[in-house]
Amino acid sequence: MFGLFKSPPFGDPLLGEFTRSRGYWRGSISLEGSTGVPLVLSGTRLEPSSQAMEAARTLTTAFSAWRPTIESALFEHYVPYAEALAAGELPPQGEAFPSMSTPNQVWPHVSLEFVSVTPLEGVLTSEFGYRTAWDEEHSLGARFQAGKFLELCGSVLPP
Repeated sequence: MFGLFKSPPFGDPLLGEFTRSRGYWRGSISLEGSTGVPLVLSGTRLEPSSQAMEAARTLTTAFSAWRPTIESALFEHYVPYAEALAAGELPPQGEAFPSMSTPNQVWPHVSLEFVSVTPLEGVLTSEFGYRTAWDEEHSLGARFQAGKFLELCGSVLPP
């Protein structure tokens, strides 16, 4: 009986198949060495939003341009942790704390956990959710609206 209300899968020639779950369309994307990353899109019961789908299709190209901005924001988030550890204000971590001196060194110490293209306060927003080696308690979201960096937000979860 519940199958009557289930949305059929949606196929996209570039991004593959999406299924609807918990109010969003879910698939996967590959971005610069990260493969099979969960991709979440907004939409109706029938299909993903055309704007969200178009934005998702451009993410592989846009990500290359946004990468320096993301690494700078992640590095800015790292610096206070490194300073607090050096000052003895943080307990030593079980694993070695990463040592970085420039933003482009963040990449081996982060993992891309999800990508979403959904409205945030009514504006379509692309968000890249990261786990970091220096902040085990939070996932960080690098958010972009209309191709411009909005913020690095802490404690994000995939929709």
